[in-house]
Amino acid sequence: MDTNLQKYMAFVKTVEYGSFTKAAEILNYSQSGISRMIHDLEMEWNVTLLERGRAGASLTSDGMKLLPYADNVCREYEKLQAQVEELNGLNSGLIRIGTFSSVASQWLPNIIKEFQEDYPNIDYELLLGDYREIEEWILDGRVDCGFLRLPAHAELETLFLEQDRLMVVLPEGHRLAECDKIPVNALAEEPFMLLEKGSSAEVSEIFERCAITPKVHFTTWDDYAIMAMVESGLGISILPELILRRIPYHIVVRELEIPAYRNIGLALKKKKTASLAVKKFLDYLEYR
Repeated sequence: MDTNLQKYMAFVKTVEYGSFTKAAEILNYSQSGISRMIHDLEMEWNVTLLERGRAGASLTSDGMKLLPYADNVCREYEKLQAQVEELNGLNSGLIRIGTFSSVASQWLPNIIKEFQEDYPNIDYELLLGDYREIEEWILDGRVDCGFLRLPAHAELETLFLEQDRLMVVLPEGHRLAECDKIPVNALAEEPFMLLEKGSSAEVSEIFERCAITPKVHFTTWDDYAIMAMVESGLGISILPELILRRIPYHIVVRELEIPAYRNIGLALKKKKTASLAVKKFLDYLEYR
């Protein structure tokens, strides 16, 4: 890789992660190497790009003006590499995937294992987030593709994968555990652990449809934190069935009286312009 391009990438990744250390990990350099490359850029351009502080690195006004150009150079290089991959086959490459915890823990290990058996030289970068974050990462080009709840943003191409049932989770010995199916109304009578982050998602939509206000005591986007809270008897919750397939917690899982689901799919900007590695990866989703 050209030395100048290495410097641009060091600059872009340091801004993206707000940290020399994290940028070094992503780019496989030492922290001092990243710092030196950015210093060299500043000397060449006769500007200060970053303010160094205890909280990390932040853009100066000059850095803010120059970042989009450096970022564009890096993105164009990635497109060039993708074309080279297509010409030479999948001897190398990187697939950047946005995902949430249930897919990351239940599907991706098997998908990647199958893919690696055929294409062992492909590397992966997984970013965990909520639906909105993953959409933004795809639209911004931060990831090549991402798992989402459908429907997704209108500008994205999507592939439907599975309808995932939403289940009630209860502490062992809870009075509702005697029911085969749980009425939504009964959930409003108990302390509730809400699996959401930011804007409204599928669990809140269930209560909105039934005109019910739950007693929300705890809100997070971490499925496992919810299960631990429920196991401790701090409340009840609704979680996707996918995350409940293999769990270490002593909790009871029950169906809702009126079934509710989320549709899981994979989204990307444009399949036509995706790298060969990403296109091949899509073919392996059937093995999840």
